[in-house]
This record gives sequence, structure tokens and C-alpha cells, in this order.
Amino acid sequence: MDAINVNEFFKTIWDNNIIKSIIVIIVGFFIYKFIQILINKVTKHDKVKNIGKKGKTYMRLSTSILRYIFIIIITLVLLQINGIDVSSLLAGLGIASVIIGLAVQDALKDIIRGFTILSDTYFQVGDIVKYNGMEGKVLVIGLRSTKIQDLSTSNVVSIANRNIEQIEVVSDKNYINIPMPYETSLEKAEKAVKDILDIIINDEKVSSCRYLGVNKLDDSSILYLIEVCGSPDKKLQIKRDALHAVLEGLSKNNISVPYNQIDVHNK
Repeated sequence: MDAINVNEFFKTIWDNNIIKSIIVIIVGFFIYKFIQILINKVTKHDKVKNIGKKGKTYMRLSTSILRYIFIIIITLVLLQINGIDVSSLLAGLGIASVIIGLAVQDALKDIIRGFTILSDTYFQVGDIVKYNGMEGKVLVIGLRSTKIQDLSTSNVVSIANRNIEQIEVVSDKNYINIPMPYETSLEKAEKAVKDILDIIINDEKVSSCRYLGVNKLDDSSILYLIEVCGSPDKKLQIKRDALHAVLEGLSKNNISVPYNQIDVHNK
């Protein structure tokens, strides 16, 4: 009698849809985590480390797609367990799909743009990009959004993929104007520029630098333009160090930095 009661007890528990639903969620969660751990181990393998930015971008996007697939599958299984005929539900989604489509059109735009980013290579994981005046490093490209880490604050910003037209890929070049007074001869000015370049090129973050010539005849100074190249993720610091080199080079050649002056004439 006790054995029969125990069997009926377990049968009653199993027939409870809530218990079945919880089991499905737990099993699905562990399967997803197992696959995620497997992908992480594969990405850390020596042979996979050298797949480049595009390969890493595809792998991270695959993880994002996998998460959505698991959510959809588990949702359908839960609906079926709780007495909702999934096949009939899917067959009757004609009108509903239009309504849902209008409701989630922004999400669909994000997903479509996410694939566009990859197919057209707008940018990749690890690239330095500019968005609304902020320069940052691309950390993750997901189905709906892209995560960027601000280089100046280290804050992480999420950007909807439908806004990719507003994102610019930052080059490895810095263009810096060196102001010098009109009284400074061209020969002396270009010697100062050469000294500045010699200081800049010794910076290990800098890959190359060169003098481009006279850039502008300004109100109170002549602007001499130089180009400094280096890793985009260190671009801000490269610019700071280059400006320091400008001041050092000008001081070495006894050239003062010009500034705007106002002449007042008394009658």
C-alpha cells in the first residue's frame, strides 16, 4: 500500500505542469551553459587565438544567436507542456505576426543590422570607433546591440545596431598643428619641426610620424602640420605625448607658442 502511495505521489508530481516546466528550464540552462563553456574553451585554444578580429566577431555573434535559439526552443516546449498546441499556434500566426512585426520592428532592424555589420564589415571586435563624440573600443557585437568601451572613461556603452550609420571607425592617424610666430623663419621653423618629430618617434606607442608642410596662415601664427601614427586604442595618449613633444621642441629652439593679441589704439 505504501509503495502504491509513493508511486502515486511521484506520478502526481510528474503530472504537475509547474514541476515539468521547472525541470525543462533547469535542463535547458545547464545545456546552454555547457555549450557556452565549450565555446569559451575553443576560443582560448592556441590555434583559435590567431583567427583575427573578424573570426572573433563571428564567434561572439554565434554565442548571442545561440542564446536566442535556446530561449525560443525552451519557450515553445513550455507552451506545449502547459497545454498550448504549438503547431496550431504557429499555423495561426498570420495576423498575429503582422501585429507582432509592427511591435518589434525596431528589434528586427537591430537584428538585420547586426548581420549587415558582419557581412559589410562596418567594424569588428577590437576596432576603435567614434559615436556621438565618444571614442571607444568595440567589445561585443550582438544581434541587437553593440557594446563599446569609452577610451577616456572606461565606461561601457550599448548602441542599438540600427544606429550603425552614426558610428565612425577611427584611423591610427593623429594630425597635429604646430603653431609658430610669423617672425620665425621657415628654416628655423622646419628645424624645430624636425626636432619635435625626433622626440615623438622615440615613443614606443608611435609607429611612424612625418611632416606634411604648412597647413594654415592663421591670424597670429603659422600652423605646421604633422602626422603621428600609432595603435588606435592608444590614440588619445599618443596625442597628449605628441603635444608635450611640441612644447619641448619649441622650447629647445627658443620659439614661444603664439597667442592672440588685441591692439588698443588711443586717439
